[in-house]
Amino acid sequence: MFALVQDGSITKYLNGNRGITIGDVQYPQSIYTLWSAAEREAIGIYEVEYDNTNKKDEQWYINTNQSFAFADGKVTGSYGSATAKAHADTLWTAQDETDGKGTEGEVAARGLKYNLIQTIKKQAAGELQNTDWYVVRKADAGTAVPSAITTHRAAVRTKADEMETAITNASNTPALETLYTFTEQEDGSVTRPLGELPTLES
Repeated sequence: MFALVQDGSITKYLNGNRGITIGDVQYPQSIYTLWSAAEREAIGIYEVEYDNTNKKDEQWYINTNQSFAFADGKVTGSYGSATAKAHADTLWTAQDETDGKGTEGEVAARGLKYNLIQTIKKQAAGELQNTDWYVVRKADAGTAVPSAITTHRAAVRTKADEMETAITNASNTPALETLYTFTEQEDGSVTRPLGELPTLES
């Protein structure tokens, strides 16, 4: 992306996909590809430089909108300070109820931990679903569930409980991030502190 700078201020943002008229002069689209940066800047067109220093992983944080500024001979697009997503549910307040937005005390927005735990529950349910037919067959026909299947289903539930507890006990956002961060181990495997649900293949 490019920006047109006039009298020290950004006046227009440009995608570089069409020509531009500045004053009485019409410039072709080719100035964005054939001209040097110095040549473009001589007529006030600067390529935007992006500073993502403050941008954080949107799984865990809410980033600000980008803002653009011209200083020291360049146009920079940057972010403000990111805000960690709320871990706990947000509830409607008395004022919200007065304003007709919702009922006081009820959930207005689910927190990050709730959503992460729901994902674990869905993954566990999906894994258990693969062997539910053994349980149905036992109920319908009395055929015993193989011990390996019973063991596997118990392991899935146990691991899901452990994962949910780890999420619940995470003290802050960096701690949550760490649970989900994969690292290579000495044996070459790649794992994360949260671990994974067991599968029949594993």
